[in-house]
Amino acid sequence: MRREFSQIGIGDEIEEQSHRPTQVQLFRYSAVTWNSHRIHYDRPYAEKEGYPDVLVQSHLHGAFLTKLCTDWMGEDGRLVRLALRVRRFAVPGDVLVCRGTVVDKAVVDGEGRVTLRLEEVRSDGEVCAPGEAVVAFPLAET
Repeated sequence: MRREFSQIGIGDEIEEQSHRPTQVQLFRYSAVTWNSHRIHYDRPYAEKEGYPDVLVQSHLHGAFLTKLCTDWMGEDGRLVRLALRVRRFAVPGDVLVCRGTVVDKAVVDGEGRVTLRLEEVRSDGEVCAPGEAVVAFPLAET
């Protein structure tokens, strides 16, 4: 899909994406990222630490928000910056809804820059990870 800078408006909303992490996904994500912290794959250990189950990794929260941006921007966009803070934990079975809104756009150094406000919301309505991204688009040739 192609997205053109001139067609993007402040206030535009990005189509939401939902993710439901599983214990297997968390185990695999820990393996491929070399994250050996037991709260991500060992439920009895996570419970001993005071959590109800194993926890979604902070970087996986970030990966979900990154996917939201890259799917939205299409093949012509370039993710310039992504910043987020994981404020609430999530566990397997939680539905995590990622969404975003265009909050600014400007021409910077000869390209169109779009600023997105992002959030990943847990099934109970708590925001797990608020964030912001900047996406660059080529300007239409005149």
